[in-house]
Amino acid sequence: MKISIDETAGFCWGVVRTVEQVEKALAEKKNDNIYVLGHIIHNPREIERLEALGLKTITHDDFERIAHEKPLVIVRAHGEPPETYRKAEELGIELMDATCPLVQHLQNRINDKHKEGYDIVIFGKEKHAEVIGLRGVCEDQCTVVRTKEEAIEKVNVNRKTVLFSQTTMDKPTFFEVSEVLEEKVKEKFGESEADDYFESKDTICKHVYGRIEDLEKFSESNDVILFVAGKNSSNGKILYNVCKSKNERTYFIEDISEIDTSLLKGAKTVGITGATSTPQWFMDAVKEHLEKN
Repeated sequence: MKISIDETAGFCWGVVRTVEQVEKALAEKKNDNIYVLGHIIHNPREIERLEALGLKTITHDDFERIAHEKPLVIVRAHGEPPETYRKAEELGIELMDATCPLVQHLQNRINDKHKEGYDIVIFGKEKHAEVIGLRGVCEDQCTVVRTKEEAIEKVNVNRKTVLFSQTTMDKPTFFEVSEVLEEKVKEKFGESEADDYFESKDTICKHVYGRIEDLEKFSESNDVILFVAGKNSSNGKILYNVCKSKNERTYFIEDISEIDTSLLKGAKTVGITGATSTPQWFMDAVKEHLEKN
């Protein structure tokens, strides 16, 4: 049985940047109390690796408890709302901002449109860490939708409206939401005025969707696909479905213990791939496990 790892898999550049910043802070040990606000990425194995190096995970509720330690608190790639920075400053907590530059740019764009008086619509998951940050930069004066049905039901187009997306959502649904909103604007203001009252901004990460064509080919070229990712990874769910659409023998695993070798029966080729939050070292470990078993 031939086992191969997808060459396009592994951390996206935003996650690489965040993890490198964390590793550097832990190695320098200028502060013995280094925390991250929420899980550093949506991958439990990478979280375990960094915790073994000394990283500790906290929530916003822990700020007052740890303030006396003069800690270093890392803002993860998903970003944070302005309130987090204000609270940290009030308590004298040092923040290291490891927000993904793509997310930071999106926050700035939403903030600008909010100041210009636009109604903000965000295609995303309302409770997702990234979306909480996006909501924060427009003072939560926005509507978050996940489907075109929600867009029809929840969005009122009474003035200029702009649509943005959480960076890890799927493009087909984004365009469905965009089309629905454009139709609502045309009905309200007339077709000739639609361009003046509605803007659609595709802010989905190009690293995720840039992989799709290669991922489809990789899935088709193997008898079995093991898709390795954290169960909470948004882009993991999207990319897994890409694989599944091209190869029915695609199996989602978060941990090596979840591998059912009976599912590999008769396979001459097995491909290993993952989300943008799946570390290369863990895919290597999956491959080594298969080779030994």
